[in-house]
Amino acid sequence: MRDRDAGGTSGLPSDVAGTVVTVGTFDGVHRGHQDVLARLRARARDVSLRSLLVTFDPHPLDVINPAAAPPLLTVGEERSEVLAESGIDYVAVLPFTRHLAAYRAEEFVDLVLRRRFRMRELMIGHDHGFGLGRAGDVEVLQALGAREGFRVDVVAAVTAGDGRPISSTSIRRAVAGGDLMRASYDLGRPYSVGGVVVRGAGRGRGLGYPTINLTPPGPRKLLPPEGVYAVRAQTPAGTFGGMMNLGARPTFGERELALEVHLLDADVSLYASHVRVEFVGRLRDTRRFAGAAALVAQLARDADDARVMLAADGKAPRVRVTGFVDSFRP
Repeated sequence: MRDRDAGGTSGLPSDVAGTVVTVGTFDGVHRGHQDVLARLRARARDVSLRSLLVTFDPHPLDVINPAAAPPLLTVGEERSEVLAESGIDYVAVLPFTRHLAAYRAEEFVDLVLRRRFRMRELMIGHDHGFGLGRAGDVEVLQALGAREGFRVDVVAAVTAGDGRPISSTSIRRAVAGGDLMRASYDLGRPYSVGGVVVRGAGRGRGLGYPTINLTPPGPRKLLPPEGVYAVRAQTPAGTFGGMMNLGARPTFGERELALEVHLLDADVSLYASHVRVEFVGRLRDTRRFAGAAALVAQLARDADDARVMLAADGKAPRVRVTGFVDSFRP
C-alpha cells in the first residue's frame, strides 16, 4: 500500500540527478526558516545538487488533531511568494493525509525522500521531527543516515536579541497579541495579508477617503486584533502607504469583518487586482462615531498618524516578490 503511494512521479525534471532536502511546514517562512533555506541552497551548490523543500498542505495538525491546529501565518500563495525570495530550486507540496501520517520515519525517508525525490543529503532544524508520532527526530535521522549512507546536517535555532528562539508559535502569539514589532523582527519582514480588490459601498469616497476593499482571507489565516493600522500596500500599480480598517464598521451598523485600505496620496483603480497589505503599526481601536463629521475628523488624524508611523518605519525590511520558486504537487 505504501509502495503504491510512494511510487508515483516526483514532479522533478528528469535531469535532476539528486537533491539536498529539508522537510517541514515552514509556516511564516520566518528568520529561522530562512536560515535553513540559505544553508540548504549553499550546500546544494557546493555538492552540485539541487535544493528541495518538501512541505505539506494542509497543515498536518488539520488532519491529525484539528482541534489543536494553529491559525496560519501564511495561507494560499503567501508561503510560495516568500519562498520565491529564498533562492532554492524546488518546493514539493505533499497533500497531507491520514495515510501519509501513518508512515514511520524510516518509510518516509526511504519511500518518499530517497526514492521519489532523489535525496542525497538531508538538512533539518534542531527540533525537527517527522513520521508517525514525529518519531523521526535528529537522533533517529542521523542514525538512519549513517546506516543508509546519506548525510544529515542539523541547523541550530536562530535566536532573537533577548536569546529566545524564533518560531512560528512565538510569532503567532505576537500577532494575536498585536505585537507587530516583534512579529516583524522574527519574520524578517512585516506581517501581511493579501486579497483581491472588490467593489464596496463607496462610503469612503463620499467622505473624502476612498478605500480599496479586499476579500477577507480564509478562516485559517491569523489576523491581528481588530483596529485601524498604518500599512503599506503592494499593488500592481506600485507600493503605497496607507491606513487600514480591520474589522467591523460600527458607525454604519456593520459587524462583518472588513479590510478597507485608504491609500495615502494615491488614487488608482485596482479592482480585481491582488493586493498584499503589510502591517506597519496600530493606530487605534475600531469604534463607533456619532456621525459622518466625527468620523471624517478622526480619519484626518489617522492619516497624519499613519504618515508619521510610515516615515519612522522607512528602513524596515520588506519582501519584494520577484517570481515564484518552482513549486509542484507530486
